[in-house]
Amino acid sequence: MERTLISFDWAVKRILRQKANFGILEGFLSELIKRDIRIKSILESESNKEHEDDKYNQVDLLCEDVNGDLIIIEVQFYEEVDYFQRVLFGTSKVITEHMSEGSPYEKVKKVYSVNILYFDLGSGSDYVYRGRMNFTGLHCEDQLELNKVQQKKFSSQYPSDIFPEIFLIKVNNFDDIAKTPLDEWIYFLKNTALPKKYSAKGLNQLEQKLNYDKMDTATKQKYEDYLTSVRVTKSMIETAKLRGRIEGREEGREEGREERLYEKNKILLKLYDLGQEVSFIAEVMEMKEDEVIQILKESGRL
Repeated sequence: MERTLISFDWAVKRILRQKANFGILEGFLSELIKRDIRIKSILESESNKEHEDDKYNQVDLLCEDVNGDLIIIEVQFYEEVDYFQRVLFGTSKVITEHMSEGSPYEKVKKVYSVNILYFDLGSGSDYVYRGRMNFTGLHCEDQLELNKVQQKKFSSQYPSDIFPEIFLIKVNNFDDIAKTPLDEWIYFLKNTALPKKYSAKGLNQLEQKLNYDKMDTATKQKYEDYLTSVRVTKSMIETAKLRGRIEGREEGREEGREERLYEKNKILLKLYDLGQEVSFIAEVMEMKEDEVIQILKESGRL
C-alpha cells in the first residue's frame, strides 16, 4: 500500500525547519546543487522592513550550510509577472542583511536562490533552470577566471563561484519520468508521492517523516484545513483573473485592476470566514499581516 505523503510547501514551512529533519532538505539541495550540502541552521526567513518605501519580501525558508553559504527556498503557486525582479530583490536583500557593518567585501556570502514554481515562468521547455554569473570577453570570447591569488583566497576558479546562483524548478513542465535522482525529487514535488523506485538523497527520510498517517489528529486537521484553503484560493484566484480579463476588456484597464483587487479581497475575507488565522491568510495571499488586518477592519470583521 502506497504511503500518503504531505506536500512539500506545508513541510518546508513547518516540519523541515526542525534539526531532526535537516536530512530531507540536505538531500534535496545536494541533488539540485550537485555538491554535498550540510545545513548548519535555519535563519530568520522574513526580511526586515527598514523604510516605509522598502519593498516587502518574504521567503519560505532560509538556511545556512556548514560552509557559511546561504540558501533561500521559496515555493510559489501563483503567477507573478515580476517574479524575476522579486527573486533579484530577495537575493540582494539576503546578501545585505547578512553582511556585518564595516566588514570587507570578501565577507559577502554565497547565496543560492531555489524557487519551486507551480506556474509557467518565462518561455522555455525545460523544467529546471540554473542561472550563474559568468563574464565572457566581447572580442576574444574567453571566460574570465579569478587570478591565482583570488583562487587561493576564495577556493574558487570563476567569479560565478562567488556570485549568487538561482534555480528555477518549473514543476508543471516535468513529464513524470524520473531519469535522475533530481527527477525523483521533482516527481515528489509535482505528485506528492514517490516514484516506484528511487535512490535520491533524502527521499528515504522523507518517506518516513512526511507521512500523513503518522501525524497526530490536530496536525492532520491543520494540514487538511491548509489544503482546503489552497484549493479555495486557487479557484477564486482563477475566477478573479477571468473576471479581471473580461472586465478589463469591457471597462478598460483601470476598472480591470479595481475588479481584480475586489476579487482578491473577497478571497481574503472568505479565508477569514473559514476560520483561518491572520498570519496564515497573509502567507497564502502574500501580503503583510497589517494589510490583512486593515481589510478585515474595513469589512467590519474586526
